[in-house]
Amino acid sequence: MATIQLNNVTKIYDGEVKAVYNASFTIEDKEFIVLVGPSGCGKSTLLRMIAGLEEISDGTLFIDEKKVNDVVPKDRDIAMVFQNYALYPHMTVFDNMAFGLKMRKYPKNEIKKRVANASRILEIDAYLDRKPGALSGGQRQRVAIGRAIVRQPKVFLFDEPLSNLDAKLRVQMRIELKQLHARLQATMVYVTHDQVEAMTMGDRIVVLKDGIIQQIDTPLNLYNNPHNLFVAGFIGSPTMNFIPGILQFGESNEFKSDGLTIELPPMLAANLKKSRSSDCTLGVRVEDVFDADMDSQKNLTAKYRMTIEAVEPLGSEIYLYLQADNGQKLCMRTASDRTYHRGGIVNVAFDVDRMYFFDAATGNRIGIVAS
Repeated sequence: MATIQLNNVTKIYDGEVKAVYNASFTIEDKEFIVLVGPSGCGKSTLLRMIAGLEEISDGTLFIDEKKVNDVVPKDRDIAMVFQNYALYPHMTVFDNMAFGLKMRKYPKNEIKKRVANASRILEIDAYLDRKPGALSGGQRQRVAIGRAIVRQPKVFLFDEPLSNLDAKLRVQMRIELKQLHARLQATMVYVTHDQVEAMTMGDRIVVLKDGIIQQIDTPLNLYNNPHNLFVAGFIGSPTMNFIPGILQFGESNEFKSDGLTIELPPMLAANLKKSRSSDCTLGVRVEDVFDADMDSQKNLTAKYRMTIEAVEPLGSEIYLYLQADNGQKLCMRTASDRTYHRGGIVNVAFDVDRMYFFDAATGNRIGIVAS
């Protein structure tokens, strides 16, 4: 397969709108990498530049150590799977999968062999004589993927291929795509706005915002060690809780917010002090918020009195949506064997060892304690 190397790749529209700015990273051979971010962040533009469907305004792009800035898409040895499947409605499944090979004048026996192999892998061999209109959404997506597989390209590119499927089928197709990657040992680049998709599929994830790469890391490192406020809030579902406040250092070292004062552990306080930040945002994930009256065995902070606004039972767990008297909102995850009611009072506290702090001005994470 192939590596992909981007060096300060930039895309500017109309001479002023920067859709992607100075993107630099390497996708390793056989790696499954996911580009993720909100709508308009530049992830699809970045994918289309790799494919050759968008011209690169600045920077260089290499595929398999060959500079491809000026190489047309058909000569880049890539295959792309689109969100809308892009199947020919008047052709059978076989003809849709074989079309690209026929255009490249492959022998009929070779075309038949490749289509048969791909359809067997994707379990659509029983539908080769059908037309796309007679297929379900999941089957159409398999045909689109099969059309890419028969090409045997160096690189597979996926542009939100599962967004048109229902929730259950999306989960199934996520698993199947990961299994397909393991079987083909291919280099794959996958675009999605769904952070759950990104977390479950990628070997590494590239998080983008406003055309700028925020962090590149493994799924677990992104979740446990976000570099900034945006990554912390984007990765994780439900999103991380954020509380604005100030840091005070002196005889006691504390984080203060309206209605909440947290004494900081010595090592954390020392690291926070180095940042020279005063105004900051405290971040706490939903699983690190506890009922202080029921979870007293935890290493918890001071109690924070909150009212239950909503209770969301999900079978194995419950999400509580809380609000303090000052309007501060939090989400908390708890065990399903507990009973909570809307309007009830909960004294919440946070796991001292699982608090994140971000500079209010820059959004960058501060006070990181070395393990």
